[in-house]
Amino acid sequence: MAPKHPSIVRSIRLFAVAALAVTVVGTSFAQPPGGRGRGGFGFSQEAPVPPAVAMPRPSQEDAARAREILTNMLNGLSAEDRALLERFPRLQITTANTAIVPSLSPGFIPRHRQNLEEKLPDAELLLMGDSITDFWRNETGPFAGKPVLDEYFGRWKINNFGIAGDTTQGVLYRLRAGEGEGFSPRAVMLMIGTNNTGRNTAGEIAEGVGAVVLELQTRFPQAKILLLGIFPRSTPDNPVRATIAEINSTISRLHDGERVHYLDISDVFVDDSGVIPQSVMSDALHPSAEGYRLWAEAVKEPLTALMAQ
Repeated sequence: MAPKHPSIVRSIRLFAVAALAVTVVGTSFAQPPGGRGRGGFGFSQEAPVPPAVAMPRPSQEDAARAREILTNMLNGLSAEDRALLERFPRLQITTANTAIVPSLSPGFIPRHRQNLEEKLPDAELLLMGDSITDFWRNETGPFAGKPVLDEYFGRWKINNFGIAGDTTQGVLYRLRAGEGEGFSPRAVMLMIGTNNTGRNTAGEIAEGVGAVVLELQTRFPQAKILLLGIFPRSTPDNPVRATIAEINSTISRLHDGERVHYLDISDVFVDDSGVIPQSVMSDALHPSAEGYRLWAEAVKEPLTALMAQ
């Protein structure tokens, strides 16, 4: 069915372009939040992004031209269409990258507080991420990572700040809200972004990962960061595989061989046809005990080297 107000649809689309120009030019580092923000607890502005993963932003000239185009277009609308826009101003959307606006889902606040309560001030290693990292805590069950963690990395004192379901913006929030202070790890193992794939583009997610890396470098200036590529999920023909491949290709640029060490261990989780065996990830997303052992084997040497530096 054709839109009832096609000129309004065009207006909204073009407004998005202009809003992008206004939004992304001159964004600044957000200050700590005073409380709950839109959709959760968070900040109001985008976090800084390393140039290596930054998407193209409009110049000041682009922004001015976009505003001029928008003004001319709106001036040409009929009285009826202008009245509709005035009735529903929220139709004038913005296009900030939500993956780099620090914000935590209210449902994750209890686990965040638990992380703060259980934080070891003398922790040597920080594990940061979502459920895939969180489940290193599981002693039993289909996704039991703790026995493997104890076997391979038990000699180190560890803060595991994984939260199931979390995103890049959630990690940014948590680091600024207390998880990024009070200890000085020698190394950080980071893997985040898979939960963003349902709501953000590959470019946006790569910026989110980059913003997290930058935040970690700021919070823990002495730490080495082992940045893992996002693990494969679902079936080989699922579009999410291509999204993850694009993200990983982009975030690999963050590797500098000094403070940031990128490592893609995706191949250890799939067979020759790209299928994830059920014995490795029964739900094609979360590692089983066997999956955690494959992970530990793949990172034990580089992680040990980073911890020794």
